[in-house]
Amino acid sequence: MSTNSPAATGPILEVDGLAFAYGDHVALDGLSFSVRRGEIFGLLGPNGGGKTTLFRILATLLTPRSGTARVAGHDVVREPQAVRENIGVVFQAPSLDGKLTVRENMRHQGHLYGMSGSVLEARMDEMLDRVAMRTRENDRVDALSGGMKRRVDLAKGLMHRPALVLLDEPTTGLDPGARIDLWEHLAAARAEDGLSVLVTTHLMEDADRCDRLLIVDRGRIVALDTPEALREGVGGDVVVARTRDPRGLAEEVRRRFAEDVEVVDDTIRIRRARGHEFVPALFEAFPGRIEAVSVGKPTLEDVFIQRTGHRLWSGDEA
Repeated sequence: MSTNSPAATGPILEVDGLAFAYGDHVALDGLSFSVRRGEIFGLLGPNGGGKTTLFRILATLLTPRSGTARVAGHDVVREPQAVRENIGVVFQAPSLDGKLTVRENMRHQGHLYGMSGSVLEARMDEMLDRVAMRTRENDRVDALSGGMKRRVDLAKGLMHRPALVLLDEPTTGLDPGARIDLWEHLAAARAEDGLSVLVTTHLMEDADRCDRLLIVDRGRIVALDTPEALREGVGGDVVVARTRDPRGLAEEVRRRFAEDVEVVDDTIRIRRARGHEFVPALFEAFPGRIEAVSVGKPTLEDVFIQRTGHRLWSGDEA
């Protein structure tokens, strides 16, 4: 059904100046980016950061206040049907009928896209084999584990061979083994079908698996690059010290060592080369003030904190 062909050129997704608000609350504030064909592109941000609003607009479920988004060259507002033919959607909560069997769920999905007969049966076999659910195809969905349901959901979303699949927090609630399985199935679909993937997440482990990562906060873009480049951009090591008076200690560290110090919750965070050599000086300068300290290479969490001044936080999703 999709128009994703070897001859197709240009980005699979183009977003330009996209904006949306819920009353006075701005959920998206002029987002612009593109996703390359065959790319696994991550959208990382806190709950309330705008990820799900963007997801709903791309899935043609919401109309943006301003700006444009195009999937495989089709405008999400003016050509919603063409967009739907080119996307697969896997929501955070499984969109499966628990009273039906795995195969019955797949069959109904195929019917929605005009598939029938031997073509549909063959495609169901192919997809269930790909996600290792063929042996459970006659089981009712209610009897499956969370990881199995997610696999069926993914197979269902790829039934019509979309050019782009949208996954909203796909591994939330899954155990580590099920998370690995999901990413392996996505990698196989990209290798075999040239699938492009846009995945929203607040989990660093998922974000690290993406080819490129867009970090959003309060509806705005704060960073866009490969996970490796984003981490390298932090620079040096990250020294994290827990203390009862983080703001007071941060100010004293700035005065004593001329260091750039961030305060996050009950910790201070210092970025510098050879961080392990700085720790003894820190303890010596502030005896009894530091409860615990750690030194590590920058993570995507450090990137987010550096760009926003706060951790990924929980709240109402926008």
